[in-house]
Amino acid sequence: MPVHLHVELEKIKKRILSLGAMVENRVRMAIKAIELRDADIAREIVKSDYEIDGIEVEIEEECLKILALHQPVAVDLRFLIAVIKINNDLERIGDEAVNIAQRLEHIAKHEKLDLSFDFSLMAEKAASMLKQSLDALVHLDSDLAFKVCSLDDEVDSLDAGIYNLVTDSIPDNLGHLEYFISKLLISRYLERIADHATNIAEEVIYLVEGQIIRHGRY
Repeated sequence: MPVHLHVELEKIKKRILSLGAMVENRVRMAIKAIELRDADIAREIVKSDYEIDGIEVEIEEECLKILALHQPVAVDLRFLIAVIKINNDLERIGDEAVNIAQRLEHIAKHEKLDLSFDFSLMAEKAASMLKQSLDALVHLDSDLAFKVCSLDDEVDSLDAGIYNLVTDSIPDNLGHLEYFISKLLISRYLERIADHATNIAEEVIYLVEGQIIRHGRY
């Protein structure tokens, strides 16, 4: 590999890992906001979304520049393709954290109801999947990436449980419809974070093994 190309690829790797750390922090902030019904944390997440968007664009532009100037092949080409896709998934996870925050701004204004929705297990599993997918990227660990993929069904099941609880509760609480819809959406956003973490893990497997495993092929 030409020295200049190696330097550029290392820069890209550092940038994508930095973005990953930033996104992971936003997800943890969103989870804390859920636990505390904290509108201030929620507003902080929303206000800082532009940072993630800007870095995502910069990384994509750098990847495209390297593809055009160096025309990499084999593992270097796979790396750039994987980074472009992971970059997009990280930006989408940042968006889901913002979506959660926006729902929480509504919930924080609402009176507390006796009926509680426990997102803690689902939130922790989604956050753990994100962390493990990024760890798999750092260490190029396809075994860990496969593990992340296997966890997605657990989060889907928890999301379905929240959906059933919300829909069963709405008929007796029609005066609090927006509150229940916000709870339902938070569950859906957490489930999407897990989906994007799975996508990242799949790209790590592609990068390490050259194997495309989307659509349940693992």
